[in-house]
Amino acid sequence: MSSAEIPFRFLLRVRYGEVDAQKIVFNARYADYVDIAVTEYQRALWTDVLALDMKLVKQTIEWKASARFDDVLEARVRTERVGTSSFTIATELRRWPDGPVLVNAETIYVATDDSGAKIAVPPRFRDALERGAAGVMVDHAGALR
Repeated sequence: MSSAEIPFRFLLRVRYGEVDAQKIVFNARYADYVDIAVTEYQRALWTDVLALDMKLVKQTIEWKASARFDDVLEARVRTERVGTSSFTIATELRRWPDGPVLVNAETIYVATDDSGAKIAVPPRFRDALERGAAGVMVDHAGALR
């Protein structure tokens, strides 16, 4: 698989406070993981992660297996679709480096202006979202690998 075929990847370690008594990641934490991974994806696309105002309007998470305390997770992030005012980001969480898919998430955002009103996705962000960040890997500290 070439680097152009490998989506943006973000590595994070499951911390003690994110697991339940069985040392399994609490289900609500996966939305946090997706949010962090998408933020890092945006940073790779346009550096200033706050440059585009957006609202999350829908998120679907499908659990396939559990992550556990101290696992290193790899979030694979890619743009699935860019519409007029909305865009869809797909995130896949795996146990790193070559574990099975644990979670699939689909997140839909709407671009907004300063007042929170829906707007068309500005061209520079549309171009970046469509281009993606294939082959880029970042760890939780933000260091490029």
